[in-house]
Formats: sequence, structure tokens, C-alpha cells
Amino acid sequence: MTIPGVGVAFSIIILIIVGAFVANLFGRTIISFGEQIVGRMPVVRGVYGALKQIFETVLSQSQTSFQKVGIIEYPRRGLYSIVFVSTKTSGEIHHKCNRSDEGMLSIFLPTTPNPTSGYLLFVPREDVTILDMKVEDAAKMVISAGLVVPDYQDGLKELVEGADQAAAVEGEGEGKAEGKGETLASPIPEPASQNSDK
Repeated sequence: MTIPGVGVAFSIIILIIVGAFVANLFGRTIISFGEQIVGRMPVVRGVYGALKQIFETVLSQSQTSFQKVGIIEYPRRGLYSIVFVSTKTSGEIHHKCNRSDEGMLSIFLPTTPNPTSGYLLFVPREDVTILDMKVEDAAKMVISAGLVVPDYQDGLKELVEGADQAAAVEGEGEGKAEGKGETLASPIPEPASQNSDK
């Protein structure tokens, strides 16, 4: 007794398995062949190797390697550089170098266009301005030398801050009004009685 459709289903499964195997093998072969061609070009070889290293290390591991993005004044006052915040400074460096009440941060200052190299700096917390952008967006900005700039909803933040300020002012106004009401409602002291000597 044969079940109808079993042969067709079995053939489809075999074709899917073979297709996946061939596609994977074929794709790897093409990539390997292309890398061999690029590896024979003197100028393109260096650029391709650097870009490959960047996208494999920075973009794939930036989220777990760094916590936040910030800017510091570097290399001098008035010039700003993007930095990646690693962690709060601790241990001997924090014990011997900390002169701030807010502590210190361990930050990584990347170079452009290869952010895999850079400088490890230990700076006071107040000297680092924390940004809202994601680590991935900052890495893309560094790699592109500032050509790729992430979107920033500055208008939305201003609306929220304006609403908070308006609510604070309204609360102060109500407090003053209540204070005036209490002052008006307070009884007026009577003048002291004067006893005239007759």
C-alpha cells in the first residue's frame, strides 16, 4: 500500500537539502575566489583588509565592548573628539589619580577611519559629555570620517524640556497663590487697648 504524495514530499526535502548545501558551498567558493583576486592587488588589498577588519571587529562587538558614547575636548580646548565609555575607573589608577568627587571614567579614543586603534584614557567624569547616540552609530560615524551622521531628535527633546519647565512654573504659581490666600485669610491683629487716666 502506497501513500500518495510521499514521493513528492521526499523529493522536495532532498532538493531543499541539496540546494542549501550547494548554495552554501557555492557562496563560500565565490567569496574565497573574490578574496584571492583582491589579495593580488597591491593598493586594493590593504583597503579591503582594513575594511574587513573594521566591520568584523568593531561593528559586531561594539555593543558588548562599550557602554556609552561621549565627547571630550581633545586634542585641545575647543576641539571635540568622540570617545567610547568602557567602564568606571577602579583599582590602583582610580586610587592614585582620582581628584574628582564624581570619579573617573575609562574611555577609548578611536582613530579615523580605523577605530580598532586608538588611545585608552582615564579622565574625570565631569570632563566627559555623554551622548544619546548608540555605539554602533558612533562607530559608523568614525569609520566614515563624519560622512554618516545619525539622526538626532533635538526638537522632540526641546518639547519635553519645555513641557517640564511649564509644569514647574505652573506649580510655583499655584504655590504662590495659595500662600497669598493664606495671608489674606489670616486675622488682622487688633490694636492694643489704651487705658486713659482720668
